[in-house]
Amino acid sequence: MAGRARHHTFRLAVVLLLGLAALIPATSRAQQPSAEAANVTVGLIIDADSPVGRIARTTIPMALDDFYAAFPNASARVRVVQHDSGGDVVAAASAALQLMTTQGARAILGPQSSVESAFVADLATRAEVPVVSFSATSPSVSASAAPFFARAALSDAAQAGAIAALVTNFGWRRVVPVYQDDDYGAAFVPFLVDALTAARAEVPYRCALPGGASKDAVAAAMYRLESEQSRAFVVHARPELAELVFAAAVEAGMMAQGYAWIITDGLTGLLGSIHPPQGIIGLVPHAPATPRLRDVRRRWARKFMREHRDADPAQAEMGCYAMWAYDAAWAIASAAERLGPGDLSSPPGLVGGRSGPTDFSGLGKSTSGEKFLAAITNTTFDGLGGRFELVNGELAVPAFRVVNIMDNAKERSLGFWTPKHRLHRRLDGGTSASNSGLAPVIWPDETTVVPIGWVQPTSSRKLRVAVPGSVDPGYHPIMHLDVDPATNRTVAGGFVIEVFEAAVRLLPYALPFEYVLVGSMLYDRLVEKVGNGDFDAAVADITITANRSQHVDFTLPYMSSGIAMVVPMRDQRSTRAWVFLKPLRYDLWLVGFVFLIFTGFVVWAVEHRVNREFRGPPSYQIGTLLYFGFSTLVFAHREDLKSNLSRFVVVVWVFVVLILQSSYTASLTSMLTVPQLEPAIGDYASLWRGADKVGIMNNSYVRESMTKSGFPQSRLEPYRASPSFHEALLNGTIGAIVDETPYLRIFLRAYCDNFTKTGQTNKTGGFGFAFPKGSPYVADLSRAILNLTESDEMSAIERKWFGDAEGCAAQGSQFTSDSLSFASFWGLFLITGATSLLCCAVHLATFLVVERRWISEVASTPHVPWKDRVWMLLKRFDHKDLSSHTFRTKDGGGSVAARSPNDAGASPGAAHIAAGSPLSVSNHTYDMSACSFGTPSPAPASTTGEIELAAGDEAAAEVAAAPNPNVSSDQTETGHLASN
Repeated sequence: MAGRARHHTFRLAVVLLLGLAALIPATSRAQQPSAEAANVTVGLIIDADSPVGRIARTTIPMALDDFYAAFPNASARVRVVQHDSGGDVVAAASAALQLMTTQGARAILGPQSSVESAFVADLATRAEVPVVSFSATSPSVSASAAPFFARAALSDAAQAGAIAALVTNFGWRRVVPVYQDDDYGAAFVPFLVDALTAARAEVPYRCALPGGASKDAVAAAMYRLESEQSRAFVVHARPELAELVFAAAVEAGMMAQGYAWIITDGLTGLLGSIHPPQGIIGLVPHAPATPRLRDVRRRWARKFMREHRDADPAQAEMGCYAMWAYDAAWAIASAAERLGPGDLSSPPGLVGGRSGPTDFSGLGKSTSGEKFLAAITNTTFDGLGGRFELVNGELAVPAFRVVNIMDNAKERSLGFWTPKHRLHRRLDGGTSASNSGLAPVIWPDETTVVPIGWVQPTSSRKLRVAVPGSVDPGYHPIMHLDVDPATNRTVAGGFVIEVFEAAVRLLPYALPFEYVLVGSMLYDRLVEKVGNGDFDAAVADITITANRSQHVDFTLPYMSSGIAMVVPMRDQRSTRAWVFLKPLRYDLWLVGFVFLIFTGFVVWAVEHRVNREFRGPPSYQIGTLLYFGFSTLVFAHREDLKSNLSRFVVVVWVFVVLILQSSYTASLTSMLTVPQLEPAIGDYASLWRGADKVGIMNNSYVRESMTKSGFPQSRLEPYRASPSFHEALLNGTIGAIVDETPYLRIFLRAYCDNFTKTGQTNKTGGFGFAFPKGSPYVADLSRAILNLTESDEMSAIERKWFGDAEGCAAQGSQFTSDSLSFASFWGLFLITGATSLLCCAVHLATFLVVERRWISEVASTPHVPWKDRVWMLLKRFDHKDLSSHTFRTKDGGGSVAARSPNDAGASPGAAHIAAGSPLSVSNHTYDMSACSFGTPSPAPASTTGEIELAAGDEAAAEVAAAPNPNVSSDQTETGHLASN
């Protein structure tokens, strides 16, 4: 009984425990929302066995699990229905139809390839079902062509700019793309070529490989590339083909020093699947390093290896495809949650529809597809790859990370590229110089030497360079191209040819070329042929003009040029009767004459009161002034100067005259003895006004230039050779040559004795090399020409073919004497003028001091007009200075004015009036108010003074009035004032 009781008790306990266990889920369910979460069917079309397919099979379920773990109360749950297309377009389209018609898919993730995505996107657009691709990166499919297509990955076109920046950074001028010849690869190449062209790089050839190419076919393509000159390659292919390319490159020796390889982000994201060699540069979409990304990467690697136990551990690295797939699944789940189950309900007739494969009328279209697409494209969040945001259906491009592939597919970061700041080492480093560029790269063969990107090719098409062959022997120094009839070998030479070959040697790559002899033709026609592609370039003395630049691209001018004129020289000595005036220019003649008069006046002003040679009637004094001034020019002045001031003035002036005379004599001698060669035609204006004909070079553009400027075409005479120009100038057929300066330089080198270049040189564009429009050689050769010009090599080439530029000028230019101008002697005139003014001022100041009492009395006299007072002062200044030592008695008894009235030997009645003293001197005092200044004063009633004859050997005697001892000194002064 007891045992049964225990057994019953045990069974009861078990029942109770089971009941409690049954209550637990019921309680949990009671706590959840009453309505269950609605399922949203989303299709997934992938190639399950491909590397991207394996990544998607692991990533998308993990992303959805993470989303619903973060949002456990979501009202809509995404249910993924997977289809394996096997990489077949038809299978992908069939799977899409099945998903949209029978399985009720509200959106489709994938398809994997761009070709599949293009077909499926077209079907989905008709059915209004969003297609979100995380692996179709080809620009051939886009939202612009299929409105219901959204790309949750970066377009391949986005990385073209980054590749061009790398090419520019390393200085490569030629890059060869190696790509898969399908929609994935071929659609990317035009964007790459455009970016490289903008960066001044050339794509000389392309290596297009079919997706199913065999190993032998890939190896043959690599050997062909190895025989070319380019050594920089960009690989854009799927992993299977890329692995064959790298294996063949290693076998062909193309992973050695001197080679450079760049792979696109599609391969950098699958390094574990392609096993690239060491030294390759790759691009990776930048993903910010966050704790969430590190956690997801760790969990993803474990999950991937559990699900794919046969995979290489290197494939367990979460690349860009895994992050794009993760963010795409998260975006769809987020959009479905935002819309809710109501907007995502299945439309009527969707399940079990009977419509045909291309008729979607039975799908029961509604606005739910448009709403779902709008919700997906408007979804933004911080994803694993950075900020998730679709702009016009495309994932925004924040930045690319540049990596260096090392051994075992490991990455080494070199820097970053952004559309705004280009290449820089750190994203947060700003635009400083230390942050620009990239870190050092380890290239193939473990070298740090940057490859130059080219080698001398073993086989390559040569550039066909057109060179005119019919060049006159007189112009062979400029260029010539001859063909040896015995060996049929082309021999080129001349300045143009040597400059071109020197510039080609300075290029950063080999440029094989061959000269092609062209017949005689206008250079305009030759330029058109280059522009049309008949020739790859034209190397000649082609002048750069605006019209020609419309057909071709010119390099920078390798030789400056201009239009100038050469005319004969004529000797002008025998035709100039007034040549003696030419040594001095008119301004110097005028200033010299003025100073001559001025110096004579200063000497007269100082001397005429104390020197009888400067006295007399006004006409006599004026003649003396002029004679003295002009006689100083030949140092023939005979006047005896009494004043030290005038002597000082004359000494300085004679010094100036000596210098002027010496300069005049030297200049006149040179004009009379040295040939005075002058151009027969001085300038273009004289040429235009004249009637002489003008010689121009045959087929030169100078004819067109002159006729456009209005010059009569009937006066233009074309010639072919320099001797013809010379003969025509000598016999007078033409009066001048108008041509470009290089040709005139050759002419003057041969005939520079009797001809000269005259007139203003009109600038032209110079000589340049012509290439077809858009040719990358233009920039490189222009840079080489600049380097050549800055070095001594260009000068050496020019001297070799044209000789010394100054030699002919020194030999042909005759000495000509220019007239002397005032500018050369203004300092001398300043000295003599200042000296004369100073001496004149001193003399005048002395006069004012001596006559101050008289001047004061005149100034204080009432009722005298100021004009009369000025006239009195001038008359006073004109009188002799009787106190001067020059007026002495013959016996040396002193001046007449100083003698006493009781002096012995005085002759009271004897007087002789000198011719130069029209005024008498009186000792009487007169009333100033009744004095008349217009006539001499009358003789006094009685004269108490004595008159002495001035001593000397002159024929005439001067009268002097002795002071009256009976009259006061004041009265005497007053009498003097009145009489004078």
